[in-house]
Amino acid sequence: CFSLAGEKPGTEQDEVKLQNASKQIVQTAILRAVQQVSQESQQKEKLTNSTTNIQLERGKLMKKHEKK
Repeated sequence: CFSLAGEKPGTEQDEVKLQNASKQIVQTAILRAVQQVSQESQQKEKLTNSTTNIQLERGKLMKKHEKK
């Protein structure tokens, strides 16, 4: 940490507050990003599963139709 000429005492405390606030902002942003990625991957998984189920059902119906 460096000090500028003419810096008033007590600004180091302000700097620590700013650093803590910055850390909090970054942590919150990271947490939100992780939650968003998690939600998106869950939605994709659900979509993939439902698409797979539809394809499986379609396959079963086609086999039943072929047997007749």
